Amino acid sequence: MNATEERPNPDSLLESIKQEELNAQKGKLKIFFGMCAGVGKTYTMLEAAQTAKRDGVDVVVGLVETHKRKETEELLEGLEQIPLKEIEYRGTIFKETDLDAILKRKPKLVIIDELAHTNIPGSRHVKRFQDVFEILNNGIDVYTTLNVQHIESRAETVRQITGSVIRETVPDSVFEKADEVELVDITPDELLKRLSEGKVYAPERSKQAVQNFFRKGNLTALREMALRMTAERVDWQLRDYKTEKRIDAIWKSSQRFMVAVSPSPYSADLIRWTRRLAYSMETSWLAVYVESGQRISEENRELIQKNFNLARELGAEIITVSDKDVVGALIKAAKENNVTQIIVGKTREKKFLKLAGHHDIVERLIKNSGDIDVYIVGGDKKDEGNISWKNYLRFQSSWLRYQLAMLIVLIVGIFCYTVYKDIGYQTVSLLFLLTVSLMPLFNFGPGPTFIAALLSALSWNFFFIPPQYTFHIYKVEDALMFVMYFIVAIVTGFLTARIRSQEIFVKQREKRTNALYNLTKDLSAANDLNEVAEVSVKNITQHFDVDVILFLLNQEKKISPASHLASTFSIDDGEWRIAQWAYLNKQKCGMFTNTLPLAVATYYPLNSLRNSLGVLGIRTKNDQQLLFDQQVLLDTFIAQITTTLEREYLNELAKESLVVSESEKLYKTLFNSISHELKTPITTIISAASSFNSEENLKNENFVKRILKEINIAAERLNRLVENLLDMARLESGVLKLKSDWHDISDLIYGAVNRLKNELTNHKLTIEIQKEIKLFKFDYGLMEQALINILHNSVTYTKEGSEILINVKTENDSCVISIADNGSGFTVETLPKLFQKFYRVPQTKTGGTGLGLSIAKGFIEAHKGSVKAENRETGGAIFTIKLPMN
Repeated sequence: MNATEERPNPDSLLESIKQEELNAQKGKLKIFFGMCAGVGKTYTMLEAAQTAKRDGVDVVVGLVETHKRKETEELLEGLEQIPLKEIEYRGTIFKETDLDAILKRKPKLVIIDELAHTNIPGSRHVKRFQDVFEILNNGIDVYTTLNVQHIESRAETVRQITGSVIRETVPDSVFEKADEVELVDITPDELLKRLSEGKVYAPERSKQAVQNFFRKGNLTALREMALRMTAERVDWQLRDYKTEKRIDAIWKSSQRFMVAVSPSPYSADLIRWTRRLAYSMETSWLAVYVESGQRISEENRELIQKNFNLARELGAEIITVSDKDVVGALIKAAKENNVTQIIVGKTREKKFLKLAGHHDIVERLIKNSGDIDVYIVGGDKKDEGNISWKNYLRFQSSWLRYQLAMLIVLIVGIFCYTVYKDIGYQTVSLLFLLTVSLMPLFNFGPGPTFIAALLSALSWNFFFIPPQYTFHIYKVEDALMFVMYFIVAIVTGFLTARIRSQEIFVKQREKRTNALYNLTKDLSAANDLNEVAEVSVKNITQHFDVDVILFLLNQEKKISPASHLASTFSIDDGEWRIAQWAYLNKQKCGMFTNTLPLAVATYYPLNSLRNSLGVLGIRTKNDQQLLFDQQVLLDTFIAQITTTLEREYLNELAKESLVVSESEKLYKTLFNSISHELKTPITTIISAASSFNSEENLKNENFVKRILKEINIAAERLNRLVENLLDMARLESGVLKLKSDWHDISDLIYGAVNRLKNELTNHKLTIEIQKEIKLFKFDYGLMEQALINILHNSVTYTKEGSEILINVKTENDSCVISIADNGSGFTVETLPKLFQKFYRVPQTKTGGTGLGLSIAKGFIEAHKGSVKAENRETGGAIFTIKLPMN
């Protein structure tokens, strides 16, 4: 390896330094990973926490679920515990991690159990792993626990194995981002023994668990999944470490195979042989194709595509690299992926090519492979089609180029023949040499350049070197000059051709990189599914010069029969069924495939990790298949598009889940409130009505009056409830229309007070109205209801005998109504929530739906007014209403 190869890439080095600095600012995440509950993850985590504390680390416990296990609780002794935050939800108090307290305390290490937990509504984040990431971003290390079934990509597999639906999951990226994963593993028999001893669950629950989730077969499968995930993670960590440290040596910590794929009929057998070997040794394998920039025939392109399709079907990891040096590229790919064995086919070059000095790829691979083993696999001799001596000599230019090269040499020769007596035959050689050197710059390949060099040398000898018109050379200096000219012409021409080829190669690579960059940039800027679809179709159409049709999922999460509006062509019902087949079977089909090849387009399913998100159809111009490198780039495009679509679908799903959650919360709150509000007055009415069954009671006039009063109060309460519900429905529907007319504000105040005269009986009421307030327009019914609701709130939340003051005045063309009391007022946390639907002040007497103030606010704002609640300096609360008077 030369000095240039050993020198690290400056950009990569700078990026590595930046990443190290970024990582240094964040905390470290360690996951204690297991196959299921009961293996001892929390116990092991707390042991590690105690060890860290003994080593002088500042450790606190954010949250640990001991499940009342004595051994686990003992390990908490001596560890500082952050008090949990209490959150009220549906009338019940729940305890969650106090994120703000942890960040304020800022320890070196915090212990937070059960990473996949979903937080109670009202918490800052929906999921606990989001809490953990915020803690990590503040430079605090975290220890946590996780079961294999809670990883998103494994949840469906676990459901199929155990029959249990896993509702709490974390994205795979959370597991991948962990700085350290410690596997906590015990055998299924040992876990079942712990269950029977009651060390995991209570005896009754343990018996039920063993009969369902904790069957031995299930545990064995879960254990295998946990072990495999940990092993895969270690393998990726090893590769990342070697890349970071620029270690080229192969560490044979495990077996990993790589097969070299080429446009050869032997490659299919080679791929199958590698698959059998990888399967027998239970290891991973990859297929690599080196794009060297050489022109290959259409037949060989199809052969490469078939070989890669076969490798994909057999489970290979597909890699394509671009490099002029095939051997160097194969070795580089092997080192980057920690490959231990390279599998190549036996070279079948012609003997005269080897004698001519053509390099044997296998021999070079063996020579330069170092610690990597090279397997050479033979096969049955087959017709290799276009792979012949012409390819090895690299005569890949068209015949027109050869003819044009000969014509250029002829024209230069004729010109030189007319002037050679004036310039000398030595100068003629320089003109020929210049011509040969310039030809590669005008897209003449090695073949035409070689022919031009040969013809120019022979022409110079025959027509210009004395004696003329003969190939004899008498002077030694002329013979040496002829030989040197031929060598210089060949070398110069081929070197120039190689440089030109490298330039074209770099431009092609840059073009692909720019195309991917533009796609990624446009996709990242897309805000919804429609924008993603439009961006995807636009980029594919522009870069590949093809027609595109796109089918996405409809509201039922099934593929829509109607293509997206951004599509550039349409299809009939028969073609739609082909696209549907691609979606249902998650396989590419249509034109240029072995499945439904008579279709007018090729259909690609947009497969995410868990399901298919749609279908992308590609119709090429003139029904010509995409070149192999274009197909590879298109696959990358589709992968990027699928990832973005999945992001948007997940965003929509999160929004829908939030709506469903809020709707359920609203339904429960409404049901609980209404059921209580209905039950109390109905019970009063039923009880009062039943008392009239007694004739003695009917004769007691005072008793009858009292009962009728109770019935009236209960009926008013029912009426108020119904009115509130109807008013809220009008506000929510957006159909509320004001019936404004000229009214006196005094009439409004006294009218509302009169409606609540029974409720205000035990309160001291004072009304102060500024004199000569002019009439102004408002909806009397709505404003009366708004005032009643606010007044009723003051009556409800103050003690009997309390004072309620109503003050009315004008201020800057506005009418200001204040309703104050001398009660206990509101807490700082309560004030911002007073006007929310269904909100009731905690720890207050029962009754009410929590709609009154929300409705009052809606009615007042419908008048373009405002309302606010504050605490009075002298004690109590005050509601201030401002209504425009013009």
